[in-house]
Amino acid sequence: MTFEDYIKAGKIAGEVRENVRKTDWVGKTVYEICEYVESEIRKRGAKCAFPVNTSINEVAAHYTAEPNDSKIITNDDLVKIDLGAQINGYIADTAVTVCYNPEFDSLVHGAESALSNAMSMMKVGVKSSDIGRTIEKTIKDLGLLPIANLSGHSLEQYTIHAGKSVPNIWSIGSFTFQNEQAFACEPFVTTGEGLGFVHEGKIKNIFALASRKRTKDKKADEMLDYIWTNFNLLPFALRWLLNKWEEKEARNILEILIKKKAIHAYPVLVEGNGQRVAQAEHTFIPNENGATITTNP
Repeated sequence: MTFEDYIKAGKIAGEVRENVRKTDWVGKTVYEICEYVESEIRKRGAKCAFPVNTSINEVAAHYTAEPNDSKIITNDDLVKIDLGAQINGYIADTAVTVCYNPEFDSLVHGAESALSNAMSMMKVGVKSSDIGRTIEKTIKDLGLLPIANLSGHSLEQYTIHAGKSVPNIWSIGSFTFQNEQAFACEPFVTTGEGLGFVHEGKIKNIFALASRKRTKDKKADEMLDYIWTNFNLLPFALRWLLNKWEEKEARNILEILIKKKAIHAYPVLVEGNGQRVAQAEHTFIPNENGATITTNP
């Protein structure tokens, strides 16, 4: 594990997240948000670990801007901006919820409080189920609900979901946190009227390489090579292919690759009762005395 790369990526991601928090996005498009955030990550010397997620209201996760996406943020929207920076494949994953309607401030507060309480108890030897219990209790004590089927995750080089889950509810079966391993903790919170679960929506606009096996289609194989060279196994967006292909052609080739199971498409995740969702997230590395929160500003 290259600790220094995790720290560098975290500092960059944390700085960009705080700029996002302070910015008024009302009247801006999700395309403008994604382009701004991604360019700020690159400007600071990192690469994007995945396309910026701009998931609005009941969409909990996995929406990124389409090319020239004209969806505009209103002052009634709850927007989860989830961003990732990577240096040599070592990832910092962090998120903030921006909200311009005071009616939903409690959701943002719930997500931030749950994250803060989880981080305050984190150190080597703590059980993942105890982290889940703390997150769940913090959220329920506020009269809100955690999203039970979304969780944080272990991180490894070029791998965002590296096999271990950091739960947002108390759960049977757990692991003990060790040092030298990076994790993301990300409570998702919905209202008391929510289902507390997400389901897959129809939109799929975040992709990742699933196989490097040749397809026998020259253009498709060219795109596969481009994806591997530029993104490795990390997620990407159609927007990121348009410096090499026209949009229509890129879409067609992507479709071929999805059909051949060379590319995996991630659907958006939507709250089961259509209730709004807030999210907060840090990347951390446990140690004997606590945790290094790499994405602290």
